[in-house]
Amino acid sequence: MKQPSPNTVNLYEVSPRDGLQNEATVLSTEAKLGLIHRLVAAGIRDIEVTSFVRPSWVPQLADAAQVVASLPQAEGVRYWGLVPNQRGLERAIDCGLRHVCTFLSASETHNQKNLNRTQRETLAAQTKVIGDAKAEGLVVRAYISTVFGCPYEGEIDANQTARLALRLREAGADVIVLGDTVGVANPDQVTAVIQTVAAAGIPLDCTALHMHDTRGTAVANVVAGLKAGIRTFDGAIAGVGGCPYAPGAAGNAATEDLINVLEDMGFDTGICLETASAAGAFLATALDRSLPGRMHQVYLAQREANSESCSG
Repeated sequence: MKQPSPNTVNLYEVSPRDGLQNEATVLSTEAKLGLIHRLVAAGIRDIEVTSFVRPSWVPQLADAAQVVASLPQAEGVRYWGLVPNQRGLERAIDCGLRHVCTFLSASETHNQKNLNRTQRETLAAQTKVIGDAKAEGLVVRAYISTVFGCPYEGEIDANQTARLALRLREAGADVIVLGDTVGVANPDQVTAVIQTVAAAGIPLDCTALHMHDTRGTAVANVVAGLKAGIRTFDGAIAGVGGCPYAPGAAGNAATEDLINVLEDMGFDTGICLETASAAGAFLATALDRSLPGRMHQVYLAQREANSESCSG
């Protein structure tokens, strides 16, 4: 099998799921599929398209089965679905998804508010979910939330994150995702946590970062992760997103911002910035609100300037 170049970076897109779950506007299935089609056209190869949580919990994603049934068929594109429990896994399998994600929190308090279970109970349940998913031949991503800080408990011990990561990896998770759910991390902290998790036995090529931009540091934290050896980073078009169980959390690292910085640094994302930016403009229109991504704003300003120039 051909190994990826050390200069290749994988951007994993979460806007159809993490980006939409906290929005007041519930997009139609057609609009969600319109976004996904545009993400595929931009060259994004990993897209988290929905969540198989109870619809009453996240009504924004109640149409999970309909979305998956109409996904565009594109060679090399991997579609992912978030599964909170055994029932969610069964629904994802019934829909034909081959890539699933689990989640728990490094913070006991956040875990209970988010999942209504203790961390110990969640870990036991996820061990079974991951094992069953692997038995079905699925690929599993395991999120650990609030790794870099919790809105209820504050600082989180990196060794606690490492212990959870190791348990999830031993259960069969293919990728461990370290999440800055509240957006409080700084680059030195990112480096230290990655080193602690790697020292516990989690390979760097099986580790990803999921950063939020609450304090405007998401891109800087991704660069720190890049320098520490991580090559997979989560992003959301135009910086959309947030967490209903993390007060104050802002949107995800904007995909266009990550493309811009990483490509300028000489890394290959395989994604067209212009097409990705057009996807962000589509999403902003669909949500009928301004979105925070920096390059998203640049794209809109340039488009408006070009429009005025042509009309003039």
